[in-house]
Amino acid sequence: QVHFVESGGDLVQPGGSLKLSCEASGFSFSDFAMFWYRQSHQSGRDAVASITPSGTVLYYADPVRGRFTASRDNAKNASYLQMTNLKAEDTATYYCSAWIQGVQYWGQGTQVTVSS
Repeated sequence: QVHFVESGGDLVQPGGSLKLSCEASGFSFSDFAMFWYRQSHQSGRDAVASITPSGTVLYYADPVRGRFTASRDNAKNASYLQMTNLKAEDTATYYCSAWIQGVQYWGQGTQVTVSS
């Protein structure tokens, strides 16, 4: 059974940093691209970043480009989102996701709140 567990969300001041983690199980992690999304109260679930099975980042959303870095460790079945220079508008629930055999799977999300 495909399963994702996100962690690392927290309350952080503007300008601060966080690193989110996503632990995956139930499928051959190294064969699939991974995605990060976020959803705030004001918006739908928006894509933040995507990373290929080999670790090449294919996409960053414009609001996070230059501040966020996606990565993965296939030996640990984990993907990561390093976030720096956080802004209030980054406040959201962050989800990892993967498309596996035509089905998009999601974790439960981790809350990031940027506030002074």
